[in-house]
Amino acid sequence: MKTIKNIVLVHGAFADGSGWRGVYNILSQKGYNVTIVHNPLTSLEDGVEAVKSALDRQDGPAVLVGHSYGGALITEAGNHTNVSALVYVAAFQPDNNESALTWIQTAPPAPENGVLQHNDKGVIYYDKDKFHAGLCADLSAEDAAFMYASQGAFYAKGFVTPIISAAWRTKPTYALIATDDKSIAPEIQEAMYKRSNTIATKVKGSHLVYISQPQAVADVIVTATSVSGN
Repeated sequence: MKTIKNIVLVHGAFADGSGWRGVYNILSQKGYNVTIVHNPLTSLEDGVEAVKSALDRQDGPAVLVGHSYGGALITEAGNHTNVSALVYVAAFQPDNNESALTWIQTAPPAPENGVLQHNDKGVIYYDKDKFHAGLCADLSAEDAAFMYASQGAFYAKGFVTPIISAAWRTKPTYALIATDDKSIAPEIQEAMYKRSNTIATKVKGSHLVYISQPQAVADVIVTATSVSGN
């Protein structure tokens, strides 16, 4: 069994790559080559191409990691030949002909959930008044305010575009379930990962668990690097 040294991280909606800093620091200090994808949030197709571009740059097998909506991207982009394993961090894991919307509709939203309706340009933002409680209750109010101010414009069409070929059907797959998640209900995460026989770990944390609990997230990723390379 050979340890994979390349790790590619993909953020979700209402965020940017900087949120991975804590996880990046831990993994880099362990000697991993870490790449953080800039998810354009304009469409599923654009996001998948951005992930594939990052995978093209890897010098060998890689573990592909997605948070939230980023899970939909790695589900499609994970078919890339450089991907040896997938890690879903409080992330959507659609099957063929399913979208992120398919799963979010399977449970009522938490009262704290602040995903707004899309505007006339098809862009979705997160409600300012619910941002802290709904996304990152385990971060400081100051950090939550900064993340709200820097959230990306997320185009709704990415949320409803179905997957063509789900990579988790053919690649070793791991997941982290955020048990205090108010944006993607923990029961939704559990149902997705149970269906796919994903090796899942439960961690007490908000939807932005990769920021609040970077060590726990890094530990799951490190476990995934020990699978047999492709």
